[in-house]
Amino acid sequence: MNFLRFVWGISLACPVYGASSALVLQTDFGVKDGAVAAMKGVAFGVDSHLPIFDLSHENTPYDVWQASYRLKQTAPYWPAGTVFVSVVDPGVGTERKSVVLKTKTGHFFVGPDNGTWTHVAEDLGVESVRRIDERINRLTGSGKSYTFHGRDVYVYAGARLASGQILFRDVGPELAPEVTVLASTRAKFVGGAVSGGVPQLDFQFGNVWTDISDELFAKMSPKIGGRFLVTLSERGRIVYRGEMPFVRTFGDVPEKSPLLYLNSLLNVSFALNQTNFAQTHGISAGAAWVVKIEKAKE
Repeated sequence: MNFLRFVWGISLACPVYGASSALVLQTDFGVKDGAVAAMKGVAFGVDSHLPIFDLSHENTPYDVWQASYRLKQTAPYWPAGTVFVSVVDPGVGTERKSVVLKTKTGHFFVGPDNGTWTHVAEDLGVESVRRIDERINRLTGSGKSYTFHGRDVYVYAGARLASGQILFRDVGPELAPEVTVLASTRAKFVGGAVSGGVPQLDFQFGNVWTDISDELFAKMSPKIGGRFLVTLSERGRIVYRGEMPFVRTFGDVPEKSPLLYLNSLLNVSFALNQTNFAQTHGISAGAAWVVKIEKAKE
């Protein structure tokens, strides 16, 4: 009987893990100082049992597009109800809106409406947007701070939402179901070739990711082992032009050899096996870059 009372006491004292939604953090702060730890401290203060995870804190400073793409890469693999706090906010303290976006998949995204939601809005759909009411969803005593909304507003509101202390309707007033969207190229199939943009690099390995989907690429009737002519241009200047085979994975070609493959998002990508393609050929990502893929001449 004493043992049963002991177990019952634990069950009352400790919330069941999973009762809260996950809180996932993304910033461009890096981890060399205490900024990320301060955000986690705020979330811990809201709910010491809240499951907190990192997406990345090594995003290129001020690069809102990159933050948006990292959410595209990550969010679909988290369950509905997950709350993402994304703080790549070069306009911190200005009049840009602080919002919570709810997608049609049931995910929540907390942060500045500065283009950060471009990809998740397109991929997951916008169900509703609410402006954060800082009178009730701001860290107590932080009103004099204007340059750290990630700590004072976003992670505080996100933690309250993820922990169930507030519902989505308690975030603040509802806005039109739309968000700021960054300009981008559109992949297309024309004249037997496909073209598109280079939205992101696989930074760790230097692989070049495009926005050309496997469905669009399939219009070229590609076969494994078939060779393609790839041209990468920046503002109309050809930076790379070369042939490479379409293969399933890196080890299908010799070391340092080029390859065309479908990445983890099922988009066309380019690599050098065990070598940094982007660094070797001077490739980066962004709106200035265009890729064209043609079948190589036999």
